[in-house]
Amino acid sequence: MTIRSRKHSLASQPLLNQSLIAMAAIGLPLSAAAQAQEKTMAEVKVEAAAETSYKADRASSPKLTAPLVDTPQTISVIKKEVIQEQGASSIVEALRNTPGITLQLGENGNTSAGDTFQMRGFAAQNSIFVDGIRDLGAVSREAFNIEQVEVAKGPAGADIGRGAAGGYINLVSKLPTREDSTAASLAFTQGGVKRATADVTRSFGSSGALRLNAMVQDGSVKGANALDRESKAIAPSIAWGLGSPTRIYLFSQHVRQNNVPDGGTPSVGMEGFYNAGEALRVAPRVDRNNWYGIKGDYEDVDADMVTAKIEHELAPKTTLTNTTRYGKSKMDRILTGINTLTMVTPAPSSWTVSRSRQSVLQENKVLANTTNIVSEFELGGLKHTVSTGLELLSEEQFSPARLASSLGTAPAANLYHPDRNAVLTGFKPVLSGGFSKGQTDTIGAYLFDTIKLNDQWQINGGVRYERYDTETNVGTHNTTTNVVTATHFDKSDTLASYKAGVVYKPTVDGTVYLAVATSQTPPGSANFSLAAQNTNSINSASLDPQKTTNLELGTKWDVIQKQLALTAAVYRTTNKNEFPQLVDAATNTYAQLGKRQVQGIELGAVGQITKNWSVTAGLATMDTEIKEGLTGGNAPGAVSRWSPKFSATLWTTYKYNDALTVGGGARHQGKQMRLIDVNATPATSNMPSIPAYTVVDLMASYKLQKNISLQLNVYNVFDKFYLNSLNNSGARASLGAPRYAQVTANFQF
Repeated sequence: MTIRSRKHSLASQPLLNQSLIAMAAIGLPLSAAAQAQEKTMAEVKVEAAAETSYKADRASSPKLTAPLVDTPQTISVIKKEVIQEQGASSIVEALRNTPGITLQLGENGNTSAGDTFQMRGFAAQNSIFVDGIRDLGAVSREAFNIEQVEVAKGPAGADIGRGAAGGYINLVSKLPTREDSTAASLAFTQGGVKRATADVTRSFGSSGALRLNAMVQDGSVKGANALDRESKAIAPSIAWGLGSPTRIYLFSQHVRQNNVPDGGTPSVGMEGFYNAGEALRVAPRVDRNNWYGIKGDYEDVDADMVTAKIEHELAPKTTLTNTTRYGKSKMDRILTGINTLTMVTPAPSSWTVSRSRQSVLQENKVLANTTNIVSEFELGGLKHTVSTGLELLSEEQFSPARLASSLGTAPAANLYHPDRNAVLTGFKPVLSGGFSKGQTDTIGAYLFDTIKLNDQWQINGGVRYERYDTETNVGTHNTTTNVVTATHFDKSDTLASYKAGVVYKPTVDGTVYLAVATSQTPPGSANFSLAAQNTNSINSASLDPQKTTNLELGTKWDVIQKQLALTAAVYRTTNKNEFPQLVDAATNTYAQLGKRQVQGIELGAVGQITKNWSVTAGLATMDTEIKEGLTGGNAPGAVSRWSPKFSATLWTTYKYNDALTVGGGARHQGKQMRLIDVNATPATSNMPSIPAYTVVDLMASYKLQKNISLQLNVYNVFDKFYLNSLNNSGARASLGAPRYAQVTANFQF
């Protein structure tokens, strides 16, 4: 329950990269030796301290009917202990513990979701779940109320339904227990960020408990007053029947964010920058703390969700769970973005960058009810663990439009010395009457089973059928006639997805598996925005779903008396039907084609090497290529944007004694291509890629007394300049933070 503003990285270090590769290369072969030594090590007790354990044995989802070591799929679990040690305050920061995930920067900040990223080469911002239920909203998700973050990679249509070509992320909420506890933290970050969190649990009666998590944060992201951001959140919960056959949970979460948005930094002077003007091509970078917005720019987010969950044991090995949730979020943002560079005179002090006003006003609602039954039984001499259920889901997104004229016209800003106190007169946002409203209603049914054929062989698989109905209503405002014209599109279909795996267990704690999984992404699935039939939009209502298939061969080992989990997987994902193409102009008939392939390997290690030495590490390779396509960035041979060929992450801590713990880590992100047109010339294209980078962080924690400890985190230890993300044109960049420190006081009673 600690904080940091943003953690970022330093330039590529070959020695560190080689070390990470070597660590992963030797880790898996060592698993066999570790298994062989377990008998001789039996007298050595390797006891994992609960407060520092990184390893999870199972995921929270009842659809995963086997322990992680026996689940034929790449799944990473990031526990709250890691989040706290790293001082992570957001889900994006927590996800940096998993390789193969990259962040994106939308056009002038107009992303549809606050957490915008890709996983295994595919967009994943609409594949975020909270306690197994799809979560919507243009918000940056907080970590204060998260027990653990679960990352499932590969197509996951059987698990979660439509979309999810690259996988999904599930956030597990903190819930009451019967153990009374009080925890709190106060964090101060170099640059001015202040954050406080609290986590209080109290039991009552014979089986009840209350829990309250809360957070407040205030401060500047870059140490500049222009970018002040304020967040407040509270998550109360209550439970009855803990320890009994029937358990009832009622919990909610409420987040308020009031931020000054950042429209990005001009990419002039950065590695890969290109401009037709020779003077601009060799011009220096702008100051990293420059802000190009207008006073009055704002970003307000309200996010609320209420959940009721009932667990009832129908029999000793059969449990029914019913969950009902209502969630609502609202984003209201007006931002000043940067555009074209102009050399007014030969003197750089006169150079300017043009600016445009952007508006996002979006409301999201989710109403869901899920029912699941998990049962263990024997049938025909075989052991089964079956999970079956029904999901009802209604998702809605409403975006009223504002009159562009009411946002005002921002004058050009000085490129190197923008005035952060500039005020826009006559700025008064007015709704135009135009709007976009999309809604998807879903009924889904699924069945999963793990069948134990014998001690060595298992079959694990499942199937999901769902009926969805998506409709889009658009109101287009004509500024000349002041008339709003409405259009309506709808699309209904039935989707079927499956996954299946064969698991071989050479030992009790080791598996080798081969698995296949599928998913389908229908038009409008990602943003509820269907387009007219027979058009070249991938969201055209006349198109079929994109179909994704994944093959994965892997192995998992729990070693050192099950304290350390080692994983390795080779995967190949194929996505079809990406591109609509006109095949008959006379009848205006479109057909779908396209085949994108993503393949690579992924290695992981998480847990304890010794009683006092903990580690979580992973590396991933990702080769992407369009096998069948059209032209430009969609031509055969093109790669996927923002998909590094190599990425790796490492975090490790060592507990010297009961008082002192030290640790640190490194995260490497390979080069991410922006320019993917196979016929384009990188030398004369602006910012063809995000250069590779590596960031190193350090931490130390010292327990002053039984209930109080101090923690120091130092981020970007080598103070390296690097880019987090680029916009689609390469004109704007989001920068990684320089070296900074954070001090946190943790209290535990």
